[in-house]
Amino acid sequence: MADPLSILATAYKTTTPTTAGKYVAVDADAYKGSWEGKYANGKKFEISISQVEGFRAQVKYQSEGTVKFQQVLIKDNSFRVGDAKFQMTGKNKATIKNVVTDAATGGTYLDTAFATRDV
Repeated sequence: MADPLSILATAYKTTTPTTAGKYVAVDADAYKGSWEGKYANGKKFEISISQVEGFRAQVKYQSEGTVKFQQVLIKDNSFRVGDAKFQMTGKNKATIKNVVTDAATGGTYLDTAFATRDV
């Protein structure tokens, strides 16, 4: 029987990163503020982005009973907060993709919505 730690060590050494390239500083003014939108089922959400420095930011995700605070790393105009992915698509526009678990079946699906920022 193989040693589990040696298997993990070998896998760690041979695993490639999921994205290539380095993190680079972003335009803080393009991200800061309150982004709002609605999912297809009518559920509203709000993403507040603050303290953008370099490629790091503080984010608050809020959607009907769910509130998440997180420090994020911005890369390729996107970041993840909880089960949601924020992707900036243009000036004051973004796409939000959220993994939702159906309570009745236990299955998951991807809910996509669009967010805008009031300036």
